[in-house]
Amino acid sequence: MSLKDPIHHVSCHCGAVELRAHLKHGLSGAHRCDCSYCRRRGYIAGPVDLDQLELLRGAEALTLYQWNTMTAKHWFCRICGIHTHHQRRSNPNEYSVNMGAIAGLNPRDLGEIPWSDGVNHAADR
Repeated sequence: MSLKDPIHHVSCHCGAVELRAHLKHGLSGAHRCDCSYCRRRGYIAGPVDLDQLELLRGAEALTLYQWNTMTAKHWFCRICGIHTHHQRRSNPNEYSVNMGAIAGLNPRDLGEIPWSDGVNHAADR
């Protein structure tokens, strides 16, 4: 796999959790959210359809975090603490993977990343 390929290897820092993800829009789909959780993590998200994310190993190392409406599901490695992916609140039919956890990708190389307004989320209106 290369970074030009839409299928990417995603892992936590310690390697306990490994995923294979088919990025819906490739690397160009990267976006940031300014909700209270994402901005504290500095998270860059890459959208993936639910059936296009495969957990290769580490289910026992994943921990789930939810809050507020309990719609979004955020998974991270309980060993090293790295957020690997989440099921999106804005579209529960999609996951987003942590672009910083993609093998061989330095998020700095993505350039300017568009922001979505998570503070004024449509589901809160």
